[in-house]
Amino acid sequence: MPSVTHDDAPLLADLMPWSVAPPRLGRAWPAAPDAASLRARWDALLKAEGPDREALFGPTRSRTLTSAVPGLPGRSGGTGRLARESGPCPEPVRVLAAPFDEQWLIPDHRLIDAARPELWRVVDEHQVFVVEQTAAPEPSGPPLLATAVLPLTPPHGPRAGRVRPLYRRPGGREPNLAPGLTEFLADRVGADRVDPLDVLGWVLATARPGPRGGIEVPLTADPDIWSRGVGLGRRALWLMRRDGDRPKLPGGRRPYVRAPLPARPVELRYDPDEEALLLDEGRVSPVPAGAWDFHVGGVRVLDAWFTRRTEPAEPGTLEAVRPATWPQGWTSELLELITVLALLAELRPELDGLTVKDHLTAEDLHTAGVLPVVESARRPASVLDHDEEGPEGQFTLL
Repeated sequence: MPSVTHDDAPLLADLMPWSVAPPRLGRAWPAAPDAASLRARWDALLKAEGPDREALFGPTRSRTLTSAVPGLPGRSGGTGRLARESGPCPEPVRVLAAPFDEQWLIPDHRLIDAARPELWRVVDEHQVFVVEQTAAPEPSGPPLLATAVLPLTPPHGPRAGRVRPLYRRPGGREPNLAPGLTEFLADRVGADRVDPLDVLGWVLATARPGPRGGIEVPLTADPDIWSRGVGLGRRALWLMRRDGDRPKLPGGRRPYVRAPLPARPVELRYDPDEEALLLDEGRVSPVPAGAWDFHVGGVRVLDAWFTRRTEPAEPGTLEAVRPATWPQGWTSELLELITVLALLAELRPELDGLTVKDHLTAEDLHTAGVLPVVESARRPASVLDHDEEGPEGQFTLL
């Protein structure tokens, strides 16, 4: 974490005031590492009738086969009762199922206990979701993650914290930043303007768990430190989003499959001497120790990623509808994940060495009128640019 000498750094909750709890599925089967399994699960659900369909669905207090709910904003999923549904599977979408684990989701409101429609309304190619991570007993990994896809509450392991979208409206409009913050920072660091992505980069580079609870973000008025922090943070952002050019390690350090992966691997091990990741008799190398040791919320990322693809499912459930053998696509995703974690681990010493001087405190923000934030900035913006379908095909009245 950056070196600081005071305890009056502003809180992330004030700098990015609008936040939402991550969507909570309530059942595991609508999400999976591959989209084909989701379509097969949907078909299996619809082929079942009566009590069999209900058992496969997994009813909760929030969702049953007869729940009446509106459609998800921007999605074409049905709004009729699932008990009589007979249509095709809604097209799966990419989501962040757990830290650094992008999977697929059936975007149907009838399947999701707490979908957070306000987040679905602002999902687009411009959006960045900042996700607070659970603090571990021993600090490890970043306190914040950034993703271009909608983050979910992980089904197992540490619960994710609040989700803070960078923009309050689609199209990269109306940054979710304290009103006046970018102008205040531009004036203090002597810049013509400060872009919202610059602020986000600085946040990712400097955020830390605060002694008073919550996440703090030290600010600086030093132009050189600001520029360096923004640059480091924007590189971390690029690695976390993984939505542009794919990151690569230099030649000779890129991980490759050295021994074919088995059809159904059950154990993941690491050989530090050979820098090799072992999936039973399969072998991937070189894998830097920094990638293997990368933790978020006290959980080793590679271990958790592998477990979510190989842990046994209860027979007869929809979760058991999955690939019979390890798909080639998972190998490609594993190689990219190793690369991302290795590059983030290499970035960590530079982030830790960023010393924040010429502090701007929460009191400075109060004096400038940036804080306190108006309550309307903590609530979602009105983004209804089109009609949304309510239960049973009616229009939603908002």
